[in-house]
Amino acid sequence: MRRSVRIAGVALLALLVWHAVVTLFELPRFILPGPQLVLATLWTSRALIAEHALVTGVEVLLGLGLGAALGFASAILLTASPLARAVLRPMLVFSQAVPVFALAPILTLWLGYGLWSKVAMALLIIYFPVTSAFFDALMRTPPGWLELARVMGATPGRTLWRIRVPAAMPGFASGLRLAAVYAPIGAIIGEWVGASRGLGYLMLLANGRARIDLMFAALIILAILTLALHAAVDAVCRRLWDS
Repeated sequence: MRRSVRIAGVALLALLVWHAVVTLFELPRFILPGPQLVLATLWTSRALIAEHALVTGVEVLLGLGLGAALGFASAILLTASPLARAVLRPMLVFSQAVPVFALAPILTLWLGYGLWSKVAMALLIIYFPVTSAFFDALMRTPPGWLELARVMGATPGRTLWRIRVPAAMPGFASGLRLAAVYAPIGAIIGEWVGASRGLGYLMLLANGRARIDLMFAALIILAILTLALHAAVDAVCRRLWDS
């Protein structure tokens, strides 16, 4: 309850500051529309915005789910296999040297302008944080636990699944929390490069038609979706692994 009140207070303060800036500097609406105009557009265009928000939401959820699953499996492989660590870990680090934004046109070329190029973009942008956070947690298993497993004759596989993985799940949860914030970024970038639906596409369309109020309305909905996704992931992680 207190958290909701704080969020509402911060949002109200942001609206007041926004209104004050527009009023004091007499900014034209094509530069920065006032909050009252954006909220009015948000209401009058609610069906249009909801249609595009649904597309972006599906892209984000698919990218988050697939990226989390792939990151989980990759971290397990890196932990279980020294050969995988020697071969794949440098490749993972090198992949971060290539700006993921530059891959969006290539993914659109390979996968087309539909859903899956945006899902792939979201997957790529969250894959490394999830893998890295979970792998680091797996490698930080308390040595005493591992020594006890060795003394009791546990096989490496049973040690991994019965000790390392349960102990590392809070680290996986940290990676998921980051992924919940990053996944919408990947989907929006994919929509900017090439799409016919989605909030990113709607923002470009509104900008091209000088509908800055509609662009800000879509941006607000995107921010709300991201905050809601992060809150949902955080709640699930707290319930499952942080308690």
